[in-house]
Amino acid sequence: MSTGFASEALFSGLPIGILSDSYKAGHFTQYPKATEASAYGEFRSGYDKDEEDTRCVFYGIRYIVETFLHRRWTRSDVDNVSKFYATHKAPFNTEYTWPKDLFYDIVEECDGFFPVKIEALPEGMCVNSHVPVFQITAKGKYAGLVTFLETLLCQVWYPTTVATLSRRVRQIVEEGFDRSVDEDRKFLVPSRLRDFGFRGCTCTEQSVVGGCAYLLSFEGSSTMSAAYYAQFMLNGGKAVTCTIPATEHSVMLAWETEREAVENMIDLYGDGIFACVMDSYDYERALREVLPSVARRKTERGDGYLYLRPDSGDPVETVLMALRAGHEVFGSEVNLKGYKVVKGCGVLQGDGINIDVLRQILEAVMEAGYSAENVAFGMGGGLLQKVNRDTMSFATKLSAIVPESTGEERIVMKAPKTDYVEGEAGMRTPTVFPKDLVSPEDNLLEVVYDHKPVDKEWDSFDRVRERVDATWRGLEPAADAVSQQMRHLQAEHNPHE
Repeated sequence: MSTGFASEALFSGLPIGILSDSYKAGHFTQYPKATEASAYGEFRSGYDKDEEDTRCVFYGIRYIVETFLHRRWTRSDVDNVSKFYATHKAPFNTEYTWPKDLFYDIVEECDGFFPVKIEALPEGMCVNSHVPVFQITAKGKYAGLVTFLETLLCQVWYPTTVATLSRRVRQIVEEGFDRSVDEDRKFLVPSRLRDFGFRGCTCTEQSVVGGCAYLLSFEGSSTMSAAYYAQFMLNGGKAVTCTIPATEHSVMLAWETEREAVENMIDLYGDGIFACVMDSYDYERALREVLPSVARRKTERGDGYLYLRPDSGDPVETVLMALRAGHEVFGSEVNLKGYKVVKGCGVLQGDGINIDVLRQILEAVMEAGYSAENVAFGMGGGLLQKVNRDTMSFATKLSAIVPESTGEERIVMKAPKTDYVEGEAGMRTPTVFPKDLVSPEDNLLEVVYDHKPVDKEWDSFDRVRERVDATWRGLEPAADAVSQQMRHLQAEHNPHE
């Protein structure tokens, strides 16, 4: 007999009282009694520990705030969480320590909303590593809950990492276009990468969060969950992405011959853009025999564009094979920069693509004399799955506390002996920031939540895209983000100097 618990959890969501690590539930008793406390989050390295380019694209705080913090806490929720904590303990221990009374007070005194203030960078803002991307402040009897939401807010690492990866890919594509593509064809840049990551995601939520992060830099996506969410939830109904018809192996194998399958695609979509997978049987033979056999049908159908899609083999070599075949069958024109552009035909490589392989392919294509505009890419696991919190070393740390015993703010620095990075002139820099070290006009953090939902109009997805582009281009790749005030404090608090 069903209790209805699963469906209730599905529709009402998990209570915020358990959206944390177990051990953090007891920290409210472990902190010294305080009137105020602050914590911050930062990325401590560039993508994949890159020291020459430490830029990141901050994105995803809106989803966390609206999905989890805008939900009003109820007494029934606290009752259920209380039952949970009563059983969430090691054998022979007493009931697990958690801020039970404070959570009931949240319902009665705070209208059910978590009693902290959260400030964050604007969505899409690009900053170097070590710049705080959000700050949490808690006051009064709730000061001990300052880091309770750390686990939840830390999840901003995922969309930020995907957004940063996507922007770095776009930079590689733009560099290839600058070298080998005529100016009037650079409008193609946003279509050179496609998101094929939905099927490899752990859940639909990941496809939405990661897929939207990718769309900040490109416009092609097969992840419709993200495309729909970005269009209708974040952009007022205005489309943010598009796609093209394409075959897969099941379609190609359903026909008696590959030629019939390709001819069917030409008949259906030959006056537009479409893609055909070409390695169902023998990739080399398909390029040598099938492609020439359908050439006349394609040219008679119209001015459509056929993407040849390798799906196995060495990615660099299979792309070059397709370009050579397209050149032989359809011919090429040499653009103003001296590179060949195949007529009405290109390559869509979606197998085995990550940022490094993509760079290798583009370099090989241009070395072979072909323009970068001949090639588009698809990324699945390499885009939405093969990243983690350590890819850019994200962390949240306490930065300041005002103990009741002194009434004076105490700046907190995490400075273990093994946790330093080299800075200018060999200076060792703790990976920490206290709060309020910048003047108001220099503070980029905006209030996104203040003890309850705030009256904030979030930027449209189009506006966030514009911010990504402008701030990425305007930022020094490896700028030192540590202020002089911070360096002075580090010197004062550094026990190893």
